[in-house]
Amino acid sequence: MASTRPFDTDEILDGIRRWVEIETPTDAPDQVNKLATVAADGYRGLPATVERIKGHSGYGDHLVVRSSWGEGQPGILVLSHLDTVHPIGFIERLPFHVKGDSAFGPGIYDMKGGAYLAFHAFRELCAGGEGSPLGITHLYVSDEEIGSLSSRALIEAEGRKAKYVLVTEPARDGGKIVTSRKGVARFEVFIKGVPSHAGTRPQDGRSAIRELGNVIQTLEAMNDLSRGITVNVGVVKGGTKPNVIPEEAYAEVDMRVPTVADADELVPKILGLTSKTEGVSVKVTGELNRPPFEKSNAGASLFEHAKTLAAEIGFELRDSYSGGGSDGNFTAPFTATLDGLGVDGEGAHTHYEQMYISSIEPRTRLLYRLYQTLR
Repeated sequence: MASTRPFDTDEILDGIRRWVEIETPTDAPDQVNKLATVAADGYRGLPATVERIKGHSGYGDHLVVRSSWGEGQPGILVLSHLDTVHPIGFIERLPFHVKGDSAFGPGIYDMKGGAYLAFHAFRELCAGGEGSPLGITHLYVSDEEIGSLSSRALIEAEGRKAKYVLVTEPARDGGKIVTSRKGVARFEVFIKGVPSHAGTRPQDGRSAIRELGNVIQTLEAMNDLSRGITVNVGVVKGGTKPNVIPEEAYAEVDMRVPTVADADELVPKILGLTSKTEGVSVKVTGELNRPPFEKSNAGASLFEHAKTLAAEIGFELRDSYSGGGSDGNFTAPFTATLDGLGVDGEGAHTHYEQMYISSIEPRTRLLYRLYQTLR
């Protein structure tokens, strides 16, 4: 039977507001640490230990919160991130406010809302005095929005110890949760040519920008929407003056692939790109920085369990596939992972980012019931 324990939407929304009003762009570690302190303080008096892992490489601290029960046994890992993409001062453009069923604010949808729901569900679980069959670890990281560069090893280590992973990234259209995601690869392309005067000695030059054009065409030809493969050249730079044959050119590339097999095929091809022009060199660096999150049998079973719980609560839970990456990509290859368990809303990373207030109670209750019933 589903728990009838009350969940006060206004109380939860007020907690989310406090987190949203602390701006936390990834590149402002002091701000991220300020929110980490607020989050850690929220566990005072609860049967949990809080470990604060000092940030490095210019990123903020990570928090590892463990229930006092179930330690040393495979349990539930909850993944959240405290950082956002919005720069300091953005809250003046998008202050926290409520309009109808929407609450607005930087990072409220992606993903302070979801992170707070998981915290509140844990607090209510402890208040009920019944605990849960499995221990619960809640990991808050400081750098997810730029690829979890300083937290990936921690995420993978905790994921390997867990039986289930729940990710509080925001829900997809209409409250869908995520059971698979594309893998993400990033590359940099460096091209070196030969400069010369474009008017008097063009024959002496070898254009790096012209060769970059060849590279771009090769990369664009790798797009295959029928297979879910996308390759995007998102940044290009090169040259110095219009009357100089350009000696250097540069590009940044994003690739998304649905399967490990696709990554194994395409990553070497991109890293192996060579010049078509004599006297011009092409060098490509990069890697697959988030492996594909492929739907596994264990992941499918976890979704079916969550779907049953949602029906008991009173709503239909549907799953979806996402082209965006998350920290769930790091755990899904070896542990049953369910993503998109955060708030419903829209406008992630935009000037109109918002969460739907009506999603607070049912989605908090779903996390609470997952804590109660996973074994």
